[in-house]
Amino acid sequence: MRIGFLVYPNCSVMGLAVSSVFEIANVVRGEKAYDIQFLSEKGGPIKTSAGLVFQTQRISGGSIDTLVVDGANDPKPSSPQIISYLKAAERRCRRVAASCTGAFVLGQAGLLDGKRVTTHWLFARTLQEMHPTAHVDDDRIFINDGKIWTSAGMSAGIDLALALVEADFGIDTARSVAKKLVLYHRRSGGQSQFSELLELGPKSDRIQTALDYAKRNLHRPLTVAKLAEAAHLSPRQFSRAFREETGQSPAKAVEAMRVEAARILMEQTRHPIDVIARQTGFADRSRMRRAFIRILGQPPQAIRRNARLETRELRNAEGAKPRLRSPREARKRTTREPIPA
Repeated sequence: MRIGFLVYPNCSVMGLAVSSVFEIANVVRGEKAYDIQFLSEKGGPIKTSAGLVFQTQRISGGSIDTLVVDGANDPKPSSPQIISYLKAAERRCRRVAASCTGAFVLGQAGLLDGKRVTTHWLFARTLQEMHPTAHVDDDRIFINDGKIWTSAGMSAGIDLALALVEADFGIDTARSVAKKLVLYHRRSGGQSQFSELLELGPKSDRIQTALDYAKRNLHRPLTVAKLAEAAHLSPRQFSRAFREETGQSPAKAVEAMRVEAARILMEQTRHPIDVIARQTGFADRSRMRRAFIRILGQPPQAIRRNARLETRELRNAEGAKPRLRSPREARKRTTREPIPA
């Protein structure tokens, strides 16, 4: 099947790395399952924002199974020819995808109307303002809505590409591709673009103090009154300041922090789910499960299962490698081996 990468002057080099997923998929399958092509409006050499120049083919009405639009650090309006090509591609192609700010290009062609989409969180608000009929989620790695696929920041395009490979050839092929690329098997599309434990980014010491208190006490009830007390503010002052500095309510932030902590425990320990739910402040496993699905898009059991599969695969791979001998062992072995005549 033909995979077309639509590029343009000053596009991102990182976005082009997505093509490696399909290249390695061909290696894994031992056949040319994907015919990778780089396309541009006029064809010929295209210079990326990093100065790399590479050859492209001119866009045409030829058959493309999946079209992937590259992103750019500074999205610009597309030409009428590109917009016309994308409108036709939506009808002809099985899938149309965009990496990072490539979503802006899809939006100019009207392909985001009524769709759930994502992009890099820095550009999400602008994308929503420019395309009010789209439903822009600024906290997802990638989203698939019908034949439209969109991803967050550039590296998230690799997760999207692995998901496309998985849809085409199954999870085993996608895992093998990820392993050859020395990647963790693709992150779920529902996964957050950034860690809640690290990225709330309050501006004042008082709100930071409240967050530090919450991190240390996730296993306890964390009411607004308790957090406000830690910040030395009234509950009303605290709620207002917290939302102004973090962009979300204290309750939503605490839930996300609990989910993040519980996810780490699910991946790195063998504790029962009930125990993890109590340790991270969920009243019971049912509430934790609902929070996982709401924030991560997967239940806790799926998170643990994927982590165990990855660990098992890594151990198997390590077991297949020859053990490196220490210098002392090497010297002993050398003295025992006869010298060739």
